[in-house]
Amino acid sequence: MDPARTALLLVDLQEGTCGRAQPRPRPGFDAVFSRQTLPAAQRALALARAHGLEVIHTMIADLTADGRDRSADYKRCGMGFAPGSPASRVIPPLAPVGDELVLPKSSSSPFSSTPLDYLLRNIGIDTLVVIGLLTDQCIDHTVKDGADRGYRMVCLTDACMAESLERHDQALACFRGYAAQMPVAEFEIWLAPAPGVGGGAA
Repeated sequence: MDPARTALLLVDLQEGTCGRAQPRPRPGFDAVFSRQTLPAAQRALALARAHGLEVIHTMIADLTADGRDRSADYKRCGMGFAPGSPASRVIPPLAPVGDELVLPKSSSSPFSSTPLDYLLRNIGIDTLVVIGLLTDQCIDHTVKDGADRGYRMVCLTDACMAESLERHDQALACFRGYAAQMPVAEFEIWLAPAPGVGGGAA
């Protein structure tokens, strides 16, 4: 893997999906997210930054006040957050830094409603490492769309989650042929040592 041609994509890790602005309480989901998924996502993000990977954040956020720009599916299920609203912000533990790209999206796959493909090609990315929510929805769509466009897709399995473990596991089985799948610990091994990390004096 060439870090210069690899990006980490954080999908929908925002206040309205796993933070303080969720539209309905989900105590079981929130407990698993805080205990397992968030630490894994934080580790993946730290690794990406340390190794110089491009970091891209997507979050569900309408472009219009009434949400008329949303996909038909989002309109049918009532999914969407007003532009600039607290719900559309990335949660603080994973907040963008520097000039990391932040792309509002109004469909399940960011390839459908953002310039993600255009940006990846301009930057020279051929490998996309995906984490976030939900495994059986936006992660599934993103992985399959990316693979269809010729990207090498990688899903960090413990840095993603669904509404239940069963749905998470079923989604991973469904898109196994579209992406390499590994936990964050394996991703860390997969990366070459960052400059100045490890290696004693010669």
